[in-house]
Amino acid sequence: MANQVNEDLKDFGRRVEAKFNQAAPRIEEEVKKVIAYLNDEVVPEVRQNSSKALRAAAEQLAKLAEHLDRNAGERR
Repeated sequence: MANQVNEDLKDFGRRVEAKFNQAAPRIEEEVKKVIAYLNDEVVPEVRQNSSKALRAAAEQLAKLAEHLDRNAGERR
């Protein structure tokens, strides 16, 4: 019985490996498409939005610095 279980597991492993080998080229192609999409669409959008966010933060920091400068004379 144990021998049969071992053979069944080996057979199952072979079938899984065969299916994976059949699917591997398709998986690789899909991964390439995802990477291309990320590089072509997502990364530029993130960079653009990141620069906008940095500009907004810089503007707010400049306002804060002006506020601190104005109020610094009151504290002295």
